[in-house]
Amino acid sequence: MKRILVRTPNWIGDQVLAYPFFKHLREQFPSAWIAAVCTEWVEDVQFKGLVDEVRVVPRLRSDSFYEAGRKLIRFSRSLKDSGPWDLGITLPNSFGSALLLKLAGAKVRRGYAADARSFLLNEVIPYDPSGVLHRSQAYLNLLTPQGLPGHRAEEYWSQGLERDFDPYLNWAEYPPVEPPFEPYFVVAPGSNAESRRWSLNQFSDFIELMVEQHRLKPVVVGGRAEKEIASELLRRGVPILDFTALGKVASLWKLFRGASFTLSNDSGLAHVASLSGSRVQLVWGAGDPRRTLPIGPGPVRVKSNPVPCWPCERNQCRFEDIRMNQCLQGISAEKIYEEVQSGFLMG
Repeated sequence: MKRILVRTPNWIGDQVLAYPFFKHLREQFPSAWIAAVCTEWVEDVQFKGLVDEVRVVPRLRSDSFYEAGRKLIRFSRSLKDSGPWDLGITLPNSFGSALLLKLAGAKVRRGYAADARSFLLNEVIPYDPSGVLHRSQAYLNLLTPQGLPGHRAEEYWSQGLERDFDPYLNWAEYPPVEPPFEPYFVVAPGSNAESRRWSLNQFSDFIELMVEQHRLKPVVVGGRAEKEIASELLRRGVPILDFTALGKVASLWKLFRGASFTLSNDSGLAHVASLSGSRVQLVWGAGDPRRTLPIGPGPVRVKSNPVPCWPCERNQCRFEDIRMNQCLQGISAEKIYEEVQSGFLMG
């Protein structure tokens, strides 16, 4: 039996974009033992219906470089002890992910030639940091030793292919959050990057417009950081349901699937919403949609404001004057309302 070790992406959105990769990997090796190695903050969104085990890399961030190295070596040795591994594939482009495959004893180590790590890999795929290859496609290209596109990411969720994501199969251990009984829409106002976060005032204005015009109940989701946003909206008298900080991201799929639509920043939850089947309206900031646009069974609409410096893909705007986050400032609540109205609610 072939044994495969996959170092999975470090961020929720990237992990969701890797779903076609894992689906095709399992189809390519139906009887293989596949182990996914991930960080703890994406453990719950691993696709456990497509892999045989999930191993979590110990947290390294708070330790010294020396202690972090010791932890990585110790963890890699535990992987090696549970081998042998015939094939190792690293989806992240980091040096550490390639080192892990080397220390774990993977016989074939495949990944992109990034971060000065080519000497750790023996199936090296050329990497163009200036290119605009969609991340889901970049992962799919790792299915072949030459990095050739045997599958097309944009075609994976095409209508007529009868594909869907099964949360009961992949996320069974996380009981789903039950949605409200009344018609509702979901609001995901969070993002790790300041340059990708729409303002609280704009979210507030949009919610009030939607409630006034369509009588839909707004449900706010996110983690502990978004709990503060939900609390502020409630203080302002905005009639939301606060579903923030309820647990694991994987438990939100039923809430997304039953919504009239989801309004989100460019964030991991936008990807989870689309994967869960929700219609998603994105407020798009500094990112490049050619690289990281959510793709899934749920249709996605994007509203951006392409100013001269867009897309910069920076997490923090380089301007500190009136131009700060101008790509987001130019997107009004009224414009997003028009997008949702014409795209998801008419007819």
